[in-house]
Amino acid sequence: MLDLEVVPERSLGNEQWEFALGMPLAQAISILQKHCRIIKNVQVLYSEQTPLSHDLILNLTQDGIKLLFDACNQRLKVIEVYDLSKVKLKYCGVHFNTQAIAPTIEQIDQSFGATHPGVYNAAEQLFHLNFRGLSFSFQLDSWNEAPKYEIPHGATVKRMYISAGNNLQDTKAPVMPLACFLGNVYAECVDVLRDGVGPLGLRLRLLTAGCGPGVMADAKVRAVERNIYFGDSCQDVLSALGSPHKVFYKSEDKMKIHSPSPHKQVPSKCNDYFFNYFTLGVDLLFDSSTHLVKKFVLHTNFPGHYNFNIYHRCDFKIPLVIKKEGAAAQGEDCTLTTYSKWDQIQELLGHPMEKPVVLHRSSSANNTNPFGSTFCFGLQRMIFEVMQNNHIASVTLYGAPRPSSRARAEAIGH
Repeated sequence: MLDLEVVPERSLGNEQWEFALGMPLAQAISILQKHCRIIKNVQVLYSEQTPLSHDLILNLTQDGIKLLFDACNQRLKVIEVYDLSKVKLKYCGVHFNTQAIAPTIEQIDQSFGATHPGVYNAAEQLFHLNFRGLSFSFQLDSWNEAPKYEIPHGATVKRMYISAGNNLQDTKAPVMPLACFLGNVYAECVDVLRDGVGPLGLRLRLLTAGCGPGVMADAKVRAVERNIYFGDSCQDVLSALGSPHKVFYKSEDKMKIHSPSPHKQVPSKCNDYFFNYFTLGVDLLFDSSTHLVKKFVLHTNFPGHYNFNIYHRCDFKIPLVIKKEGAAAQGEDCTLTTYSKWDQIQELLGHPMEKPVVLHRSSSANNTNPFGSTFCFGLQRMIFEVMQNNHIASVTLYGAPRPSSRARAEAIGH
């Protein structure tokens, strides 16, 4: 049985780990994976068809705990303990809920001090007792007529919630706490830079937790902006973004079959390679011969996608060039975001001329993909990977085609 410390408005955890409000989804899953021998039977709950309309939930069924993540920013919003018989809880080092100590109203008053009167909800038959960043729900099953102002003696806690602020219903995930940065750089937002033809590069607003010389008390979040363009070198990218989390060499080009016929026959002498920035939600593809950026991949990290939880969500904005006659290309309608749906994009850009490429991912060890195929559509030097629920799984941005050596020589000659 887990023995956990409750910190109102902040966290639930122990000396080894803690679930902190504002924590990214990937970090919470990493904790669960690391302690899988202790924390077992974890469910991932989400809406398959409308993933943005419901919280993303990690349900620790063995321990009676739910972690509720904001559907958009994927940061921890509420910690709910829904079965107090499965976990030990303490506040300021003193237990208020164990097998020997029942979490009665008297025990809660003793541990947390006086507070406002409880609020009775007749529909739920529960009394809600609210502290700042912490609330308790008391079960009233054994009373025929519930008192409206005072929680009866002996009433026990049915559920406990840790959240930011005073109102559980309107609570939002706080900004990511300093303790969650762990030396990583995160992208607050990513703007696609483009001209009238297509994308030119990315403007990334990066967040990092810097600190003074050896003094953690001086630590604070710093924001910096960095621009990356097609044609930038490896050194340019490393200077702007730092080292990637991983470098991945392409062993084969699965899209080669869709290229003009002569290129299908040409074997590549060396492989192009990706810089994977998992906490930014971005991949950069470098040309193997020139070592210059030739492609960006932006990941949305929707649940139900094969790559879910590999990347943090990239909160991107792509200004669109509307080709309709007389259309005023301004306003929010002309900007594509992480949360845009494919039918909305088609209304703005028009339907692709060619049929989609069907992408069916599977690992070499396991040839099954429980989430099904995705569909890739190309428009304005962008490839949209579309999930079966109409959401975008990723957007791949291509640079302008590089002129051939003959064309360059002719241009220089003139």
